[in-house]
Amino acid sequence: QVQLVESGGGSVQPGGSLTLSCTGSGIIFSRGVTNWYRQAQGKQREVVADIYSDGSTWYADSVKDRFTISRDKDKNTVYLQMNSLKLEDTAHYYCVYGPKCGQGTQVTVSS
Repeated sequence: QVQLVESGGGSVQPGGSLTLSCTGSGIIFSRGVTNWYRQAQGKQREVVADIYSDGSTWYADSVKDRFTISRDKDKNTVYLQMNSLKLEDTAHYYCVYGPKCGQGTQVTVSS
């Protein structure tokens, strides 16, 4: 059974950092592309970062140079390191692998 479980969300002040984790079961992240999406209240879902099977990455302009996506093959986990968080980063974040997505984790940036 394929399952993606995100963790690591929370509340931080602007300028703070969080690291999100997405652990997979029933799939192998290194064999495909994994995406981190986010959806803020009242807004459309947007993709923020991708990591491909060859390890290459892509970032949305809004998070470039602040967020880093990475993968631990042994732990079958994909991470999203988020630095210099802004108010507008507040959203529900979730990882996607193929047609599967997790329940997500909430990130709230507030002063």
